Amino acid sequence: MTKKKLRYGMVGGGPGAFIGEVHRRAAKFDGKNILVAGSFSSDYDKTLAKGEELGLEEKRLYKTYEEMAARESELKEGIDFVSITTPNHTHFKIARAFLTRGISVVCDKPVTTSSAEAEELLELAEKHRALFCVTYTYSGYPMVKEAKELVENGELGDIRVIMGEYPQEWLAERAEMGDNRQASWRTNPAEAGISNCMGDIGSHIEHTTSYITGCEISQLSANLNTFVEGRILDDNGQVMIKYKNGATGMFWASQVAIGNDNGLKVRVFGSKGSLEWEQENPNYLHFTKLNEATKILSRGHDYLGPAAKKNTRIPSGHPEGYFEAFANIYNNFSQALLEKKEKGKVKEEDFDYPKLEEGYRGVKFVEKCVESSNNGSSWLDF
Repeated sequence: MTKKKLRYGMVGGGPGAFIGEVHRRAAKFDGKNILVAGSFSSDYDKTLAKGEELGLEEKRLYKTYEEMAARESELKEGIDFVSITTPNHTHFKIARAFLTRGISVVCDKPVTTSSAEAEELLELAEKHRALFCVTYTYSGYPMVKEAKELVENGELGDIRVIMGEYPQEWLAERAEMGDNRQASWRTNPAEAGISNCMGDIGSHIEHTTSYITGCEISQLSANLNTFVEGRILDDNGQVMIKYKNGATGMFWASQVAIGNDNGLKVRVFGSKGSLEWEQENPNYLHFTKLNEATKILSRGHDYLGPAAKKNTRIPSGHPEGYFEAFANIYNNFSQALLEKKEKGKVKEEDFDYPKLEEGYRGVKFVEKCVESSNNGSSWLDF
């Protein structure tokens, strides 16, 4: 173990889990983190099996996350942070258990299922001087960072219109009635919270657009739908947005849009130019200046800004995608935590990873969308 390695543990991510494996690969990508502990499942036998598969010591495999938080905080070589990769409804209690012991957190989004819980985590993180990263994946893509830099540099002028869409088809039928664990928990309010579609993928639109533009929502009006018979939570939704700077926006998220896989698209229009980025073709950014031909900016080129360059891993023409974007988030968070360990303090704003404040805003966004939709799509202050 070197001083440049961070030790981490994981809650969730047991046998057959998708997102847990994504986190493990992303955390390992840049050689800054090593997995040393885990409570991978509520079934201890599954935790033991996963731990053995990953080569962990049995004494660092725990029956519960509470036991893990307590024990790891007492060890001289205990974990520096925990990764939380469990269903939505468990995030708050798990994060709280580690934060109260001064252990930093990486958590899948949504960070909690209520803004009140998110506010409590904000207070705990500040009190115990712990760092907190929320894995909004799409902010990790180099060309999303280039889009953000173009806006910050004034290349688009004053932002006027922000459009985001995220169509999928995977819940066009009642997939939750079979063996699809992803479908069953995401459509169950006891595990997912008050929203399925807008909470799951609409929140990604909100974060990606706010990350790129820096625009703050002032009001919204939402219409959430549940099209599949027998389903409780929403599977489609539209949101109209008003921003504090006078811009306007429209979001559409759907999990019943047949013919679409994972079609996140963001378009931003300003007084001097526009840009467009698609998650399924992430290495390119369309950028247009007023009265000029559209440019297609490509990842990996010298003409890009420093943020895109810093988060690019391989030369142009070799596609980078989901795992690399996820790894960029882990890498930037790990750099911040390493600096904190070395110097005793750190300015989080100097490091480009999604903060707990952004997680809080995402939870609040979902709550406002559900409230608006339940009240005839009324306009609500944000």
